[in-house]
Amino acid sequence: MDLSSVDSLTAAYTGADGVFIHLPLAAPGTQEDFARNVAGALEKTRPARVVFSTSGYPASTEAPLTAHGILAAYLGTSGLSYAVVEPRLYLENLLLPPVLSVVKEDDTLQYPLKGSYKASWSSHLDVADVVVKLLTESRINGNVSVGSLPALSGADLARGFSAYLGTTIRYESISPKEFGIATVPLFGEAGVQPVVEAYEYRQSQQGDVILEARSAQKLLGIAPRTVEEWLKELAA
Repeated sequence: MDLSSVDSLTAAYTGADGVFIHLPLAAPGTQEDFARNVAGALEKTRPARVVFSTSGYPASTEAPLTAHGILAAYLGTSGLSYAVVEPRLYLENLLLPPVLSVVKEDDTLQYPLKGSYKASWSSHLDVADVVVKLLTESRINGNVSVGSLPALSGADLARGFSAYLGTTIRYESISPKEFGIATVPLFGEAGVQPVVEAYEYRQSQQGDVILEARSAQKLLGIAPRTVEEWLKELAA
């Protein structure tokens, strides 16, 4: 399946009862093209159910539209049965080699968020649970937020690692630029740039907490794993 081709996407979606969409990291402009192509293919194939994950990125339908906003705006006016899954921050980010290596070597969890910043974290496992439920049940439409309630601070994350590892892990805030430099080998210069910009924006905010009224906990009865539960499940 080629996200740069409407024809390729159309072929993939044709005959599908449900379609799950995630936009991969890409250079500025390319993600927007991917979103428009996905929308074009959905319009042609009209699947019975569509579930789209914003992957932690803003999906505002007000101008100027981001790639995720483009797709969310399309779905909102498409007449399709759909749900937009809105996680905030992924716990898997804490397993990136530049992050995990410091945890193992220095008992320190380094991340580009202020220690006081509180966010509704979730794992890909949590998002998968929600996506499967939404694909197989069409009673819920619109936005569904995924993440921890109450929200977690840097110290809370470190405590989860401490409980799992059986040693004391402390949290240390680093700059988005430092994080970007460390992750270039993983994502490339073009892929890292929007990530750095996103964390620079988060540095100016107090937190990113989901609203309970539109949460998976409230709408679907699905609560995210704690940090310790998530680490244990990955190791199982």
